Amino acid sequence: MAPVSPLKDILKTSLPAVIDLSSQTIMWTIEAILIGKISAAAFAGVGMALQIIILFFAVVLTFIVGSSVIINRYLGAKDFWQANHILGQSLMIGILISILIGLIWFFGASLLFKIIRENEPIAQQSGVQYLRIIAAFTPLIITNFIAVGIIRGAGDTKMSMLINLIINVINLILAPVLIFGLFGVPRLEVRGAAYAVGIAHSIGFFSTLYILRSRKTYLFLSFRELTTPNLKSFKRLFRTGLPTTVEQLCWALGQMVITSYAAVLGIVFLAAHQVFMRIQAVLSMFFMGFSLGAMTLVGQNLGAAKQHRAEQTGKVAGYVVLVFVLMIVICIFLFSKPLVALFTSDANVVGVGSKILRLFAFIQIPKAFNAVLCGNLRGAGDLKWLMYLAIISVLFVEIGLVWVAAFVLSLSLWGIWLVMGIDEAVRTLLNYWRFHGGKWKLIDV
Repeated sequence: MAPVSPLKDILKTSLPAVIDLSSQTIMWTIEAILIGKISAAAFAGVGMALQIIILFFAVVLTFIVGSSVIINRYLGAKDFWQANHILGQSLMIGILISILIGLIWFFGASLLFKIIRENEPIAQQSGVQYLRIIAAFTPLIITNFIAVGIIRGAGDTKMSMLINLIINVINLILAPVLIFGLFGVPRLEVRGAAYAVGIAHSIGFFSTLYILRSRKTYLFLSFRELTTPNLKSFKRLFRTGLPTTVEQLCWALGQMVITSYAAVLGIVFLAAHQVFMRIQAVLSMFFMGFSLGAMTLVGQNLGAAKQHRAEQTGKVAGYVVLVFVLMIVICIFLFSKPLVALFTSDANVVGVGSKILRLFAFIQIPKAFNAVLCGNLRGAGDLKWLMYLAIISVLFVEIGLVWVAAFVLSLSLWGIWLVMGIDEAVRTLLNYWRFHGGKWKLIDV
C-alpha cells in the first residue's frame, strides 16, 4: 500500500481542528456582537474578563501540551497503555487546578480588574459579573478543556470537533435568549451571556466523559489511572509542558498589558482594540488548527522513527496555511469597515477601527506561518526554545516598545499594532531558522 501523502495527512488532521477551534472563537465573536448591542462599556468589560480567562487557561496548557507531546510519541510507537496512563494523570491534576482557579475567579474578580487598571465603572461591573458566574462552572469547563485538548492533540480531531460543535451550538441558542430575554425569559444581559457559556460547557463535559469511556476515540479514560497518582508521570508532564505554560502565560500577560495601554488611550480605542482582538481570536484558531495538525503528525512520525516524514509534514503544513491566510488578508482588506461595524454601532469606534484593520490584515501573514512553525517545534518537543523566545519578545518588544510607539512617539493604537506586527515577523524568521536547522529531530521527551 502506497504511503499517504503529507498533504492528505495534514488536511485530514487539520481541517476538523480548524472547524473545532474556530467554532469556539466564532461563538465568542457572536457573543461579543450581542454584548456590543448593550453598550460599548459592557463590550469592553466582558472583553477584559475574557483576557483574564485566557490568562488562566494558559496555566492548564501544561497538561494539554505536555500530555499531547508524550501521548503522540506513544501512539506513534503503538504503546496505547502508556498513552491512556498519561491521559488519566493529566486529568487528575487538571481537576484539582480547575477548582483552585474557580475560587480565584469568584472571590478575586474585583481585585483582578483593579490589577489590570480597568477604571471604567460600567465596564468593570460587567466584567466582574461575567467572571464570577463563569467561576461557578469552572471545574467542568476547564476539565473539559483539558480533555478535549488532549483528544485533539492525539490526532482525533473529528471527535474534538464534534464535542465543540455541540457546545457552541447550545451556547449559540442560549446566548441571545438569556441576554435579551426572548420567549418570556428574563433579560439578563451580561449575566445571560455567562450562564449560556456555563450551561453549554457543562453539557460538553458530560459528552466528553461519555466519549472517553466508550472507546469511540483513540484514547480511553481509566478511572483507575484518574484516581491513582503517579509522581514520576507528574514530573514528566510538568517537565514537558511547563515551558509551554510559561510561553503562553507570557503571551497572555503581554496581551493584558497591551490592552491596558489601549484603555489608557480611552474607551473608543479600547473598544476598537477589543474588536481587533476578537477578530484575531477567530483567525488564530484557524491558524492553530493547522498548527495542531502539524504538532500531532510531527510527534507521531518521530515516535515511529520517521524523521524525514516528520520534516516533510511540517513543511507542507506551512505551505497550506500560507495559501489560506492570503485569502483572509484580501477579504479583511476589502471589507474592513463592515467587519468593525459587526461588533459595535458606535461611529467613533467604527471610524478608528476600520482604518487600523488594514494594518491588522497584513500582520496575519507572518502570524499564520509562525503558528505552523511553532506547531512543528512543539510536536518535536522543542518547547524551551519557544518559551525563551516568548519571554524576550513580550518583555522587550510587546510591552516595552509598544509603550514607546503608543505614548512616546504618540502613534496611539496604530503604534501598538505596528510593533506587534514587526515582532510577529521577526519571530517567524527565527522559528523558520530553528526548524530548518534540524536539531529538533534529536529531542527526547
